[in-house]
Amino acid sequence: MIQRVTVPGLFPPPTYAHASVVEAGTKLAFLAGSVPLDADGKLVGEGDPVRQAGQVIANLGEQLRAVGSDLEHVVSTDVYVVSGEPATLSAVWDVVEASGLSTGPHSSTLIGVACLGYRGQLVEITATAVVPEEKPPTAAASAPASRSSRPD
Repeated sequence: MIQRVTVPGLFPPPTYAHASVVEAGTKLAFLAGSVPLDADGKLVGEGDPVRQAGQVIANLGEQLRAVGSDLEHVVSTDVYVVSGEPATLSAVWDVVEASGLSTGPHSSTLIGVACLGYRGQLVEITATAVVPEEKPPTAAASAPASRSSRPD
């Protein structure tokens, strides 16, 4: 179970929570930074932080699916953007917000940085997500198929 907390005594955040609490016994996934590379390792959106943010979100979705989770179950992110300009950070945040990551809303930090790991890389997102329990099969789905009583 995920509890999203917005603290009444603090300035209300626009599209994120101040904290996310995950009940003990829940499976968590800690994802490495999602980067704007395609499946062949080529940079997507050179010079365009908004396009790179879209690729980063798509890659993050793939990472989440690989561990049995999805954007809705993300509880925390750090969004790194190579820029000191609030307008650029805002434009990247708009992509994050539109992606479904803020459905929770999740807890997030948006950070302007000097550089990231790949040449030309402008955006990276790290995430922590809950991996929902698999639902047990229904009784009808788990019952063995009935056999015909007629002789062969």
